[in-house]
Amino acid sequence: MSVQQSNVLAGHRSVHTLAPVTATELAIILAAVVLGSTVKAVTGMGLPLIAVPVAALFVDLTDAIVVIAFPNVLANLILAAREWDSRSDTRDLPILAGCGVVGAVLGTVLLVSVSETPLLVLLVASIFGYIAIFLLNPDLRVTAQQSRVWSPVVGGVAGAFQGAIGISGPIVGSWVHAFRLERSPYIFSITTLFFLTGATQLAVLLGAGELSGRVTASLLACIPVLASIPLGTWLRGHISARGFDYAVLTLLGVSGLALVMRIAVG
Repeated sequence: MSVQQSNVLAGHRSVHTLAPVTATELAIILAAVVLGSTVKAVTGMGLPLIAVPVAALFVDLTDAIVVIAFPNVLANLILAAREWDSRSDTRDLPILAGCGVVGAVLGTVLLVSVSETPLLVLLVASIFGYIAIFLLNPDLRVTAQQSRVWSPVVGGVAGAFQGAIGISGPIVGSWVHAFRLERSPYIFSITTLFFLTGATQLAVLLGAGELSGRVTASLLACIPVLASIPLGTWLRGHISARGFDYAVLTLLGVSGLALVMRIAVG
């Protein structure tokens, strides 16, 4: 959910309790959380991408987004903390974070009247363009000099997309992946950025009262996150460097397809 959407929710205060789900539906939702958090521990991305669409099959989309928000912040915090020792091997992280926050504010304010469809099309084109370029040139990398020039722009654009339509992960994932960092600093970089934006989102949701009636479900969803992160971290350690690259590309491709579906259904 974007800051813009949360502000709208805060404006009309249409807070409602979480729709009841059956035991079977809850089991499916929690299984999706397990899968999403395991994939996230491996690649740094994937929890909302996997868990929110599955949960939205059984509950209102707003409920799904809100319930996953806190487990997602928790997962990013844990993963970033586990890779804390890699912080010195990251690149341009403060610039990306700072410009991302500024971009999110500007995106929320300036892009309010812009239809999300053109933005989604541009985002999809960027994702599949990056994947195609990487597959054609597996040794593709952004140099330190190039990243110093372009990271403020990428951070601002990612933040603007987050502010306007609530999506920035594919931009962040693609850009940092092109740095060709080792796995640990890559995971630390993107989970730190996701944590900052996710914590901001969670603060907005709390301020809007959107967690009212959903706290129990959100806390319950934290249990499979805590249980599956060690598994995902273990799997990451047993994947080759090339395998890790393709795991990240697969997640980017899945996110692109999910955005195509979002465009198709309007």
